Amino acid sequence: MFERSSGVVLHISSLPSPYGIGTMGKDAYDFVDFLRDGGQTYWQVLPLGQTGFGDSPYQCFSAAAGNPYFIDLDMLADMGLLTEQDLKDADVGENPDRVDYEKVAETRFTVLRRAFDRADMKLLGKMAAFRWDNRDWVEDYAMFMSLKKYFDHKALWDWDDEAIRQRDPEAMRKYAFELKPEIDFYVFMQYLFFTQWEKLHAYANQQGIQIIGDIPIYVSPDSCDVWAHPEMFQVDRELKPHGVAGVPPDYYSATGQLWGNPTYNWKVIEADGYKWWIWRVRRNLALFDVTRIDHFRGFQAYWEIPEGEDTAINGKWKKGPRMKLFKAIKAALGDVPIIAEDLGDIDDDVRKFLKKTGYPGMRVMIFGMRADENNDHIPFNWPKNCVGYTSTHDSETVVEQFNDKCSDADRDVMKEYLRVSDKEPLGWSAIRTAFASPCTIAMTTMQDLLSLGADARMNIPSTLGGNWSWRVRREAINKDVSGFLRKATYGGKRLNPRTR
Repeated sequence: MFERSSGVVLHISSLPSPYGIGTMGKDAYDFVDFLRDGGQTYWQVLPLGQTGFGDSPYQCFSAAAGNPYFIDLDMLADMGLLTEQDLKDADVGENPDRVDYEKVAETRFTVLRRAFDRADMKLLGKMAAFRWDNRDWVEDYAMFMSLKKYFDHKALWDWDDEAIRQRDPEAMRKYAFELKPEIDFYVFMQYLFFTQWEKLHAYANQQGIQIIGDIPIYVSPDSCDVWAHPEMFQVDRELKPHGVAGVPPDYYSATGQLWGNPTYNWKVIEADGYKWWIWRVRRNLALFDVTRIDHFRGFQAYWEIPEGEDTAINGKWKKGPRMKLFKAIKAALGDVPIIAEDLGDIDDDVRKFLKKTGYPGMRVMIFGMRADENNDHIPFNWPKNCVGYTSTHDSETVVEQFNDKCSDADRDVMKEYLRVSDKEPLGWSAIRTAFASPCTIAMTTMQDLLSLGADARMNIPSTLGGNWSWRVRREAINKDVSGFLRKATYGGKRLNPRTR
């Protein structure tokens, strides 16, 4: 399904922009051009959903909705929906290196509401068509977000009206009427988001760039998905999780990772023919060219922790849906271009399961920076059917791992293996090695491409505060860097299909 190729990981939020966070505007199009000039095939992004607690794209209010922060304001000004004063009001004090989510939250919705107020009948007609085409999710999402605002942004299980928590039909009609202006506003923002995304995606494809998207295996406990489909999740009558997801002690944390997402009621989902998961994959097929599924091992067996635990230590492994889910997906959708994130606590059962699916797994170079020739993550051991990364959004960068984490003995071995020299940045040596490896798809992060260290890390698992905020400077996306990418791609014989 995949040809030998390469690409770069950079989330939308990390792009440059005048308004404090990356958007789907000019800088996104410029980044596509940068990838094209660098001979790349893929642009990989993180989940595009509207973030909630901790600003994590893996904790979104909806499995389907897009993040309104990514709507480009300059494009709205070109449409006559925003004025110069509106754009000034959206200025959060440009920090080219970090997203200040609190400041963005204070201004963005106010400005987008002004755009909504200026929408003419023609635009509202297009919104109505979008609303109808997406009625399977957008109504629940828009009402959920409107209710959250109505209930002072409390978590779903703390809403003051039990009737609407339980989706009592009379309560649903009541709030749909009372909150109609707010519900319409949220639908409008989704119309803008997906209109801009479809144009950006089409442009990327025209330039020979495919987009790799990301499906978090779990949904946020405080989400419209739990509210609309509580029977599919391990939640009590108040809709509060009683079985939560995470992983046991691992490379990242001695006490494991306690994510807090509700685990699935797989018996109910199986009885329904896995319809919700098929719907979810189908939506991602429409948005992306390839989809990475996060925490893929959770489909074979997942770590469930009782609600109320302070760490993930006291969890238990429970059986996942395994091949039954993916046979159902294939029966409904055919062969789907999926990348399986198979990192973490992996055993032989997980390896056998992944092999049955046929999907490529992942390897990460920084996990192989050890004087151990049997390590699965050192590039010469990468199998052909995998996606090899120099590092990931959850890990140290190559520079941080090499300089700050490696032992002296490991560093000496890796210095020779990567052919590190003073003639080029450390990240480039790592990328050359990854691109020359056996894997079918080789990926690097923008941080490694720029040889950045710990200050540029995107996320530190099991921690709150400061994550997901890194941004790339506009001047760093330049011809010298794209020129290196092209040389590394052709030197590693990862010839872009359109230039063969």
